[in-house]
Amino acid sequence: MPGQGTRQPTAAGMRRYAVGFVARVTARNRLPLDYSVASLRVVDSVVEGLRKGDTDRERVAGTLFGLGAYVGEVLVRHAGAVWVDLDAGQREYFGQSVGVRMPDGRVWNPLGKVVNRFEAGREESLQTFYLLLHGRRSRERSS
Repeated sequence: MPGQGTRQPTAAGMRRYAVGFVARVTARNRLPLDYSVASLRVVDSVVEGLRKGDTDRERVAGTLFGLGAYVGEVLVRHAGAVWVDLDAGQREYFGQSVGVRMPDGRVWNPLGKVVNRFEAGREESLQTFYLLLHGRRSRERSS
């Protein structure tokens, strides 16, 4: 979640949320988060650093949410996805209220994928997730 007592954005607000998150973390940490597919390796490294920092998930929930918003925005910009508000069944299944819909209609959960990366480790790589992702548009265009 974005933070204690903060309401999670709807699909319409996710791009703005991701852009704001990137502005905050890049200003402080000089992270090369440029919305490229290659930058997902940076996200993997950041999540790995959070894992090794002996931090419990609740303390880093806002950062994980921001990284998930960033990953989702990479999918929007490079894979043809769109942010969507999830229906009740999808919210229950994914544990999130927003996700992305791919051009082929499949719905993915980048917010939860980042949490999985935090909890499970390297085998849940976000860069690999993108590279193996079903439903991307056939020819990637840069944004």
